[in-house]
Amino acid sequence: MPTQRNQLLTLKRLISQAELALPSDSSGARSRELLSASSALVSDLLKEQKMPAAALLGAKGGSVTAKRGSEYFRELAAKRKTRAGGRPRKES
Repeated sequence: MPTQRNQLLTLKRLISQAELALPSDSSGARSRELLSASSALVSDLLKEQKMPAAALLGAKGGSVTAKRGSEYFRELAAKRKTRAGGRPRKES
């Protein structure tokens, strides 16, 4: 059974063949426009399939940590030591 990626690649090839089969005059302009839009959609689906959604979210994970900096985590560790390992309460 073909994988979803293979099916998308086949669809993209079929769309490109349909574009080539259209006449070059103005009667096929709208059809060519629709086929190029569908080809772009298939390309986007193929790009998304390369990286799963969890990986996309995981790529964002370190950005918040980097904004807080190492000093923030040192303070958290120090507060945990003084409160016997419990998570510190929020300071308002």
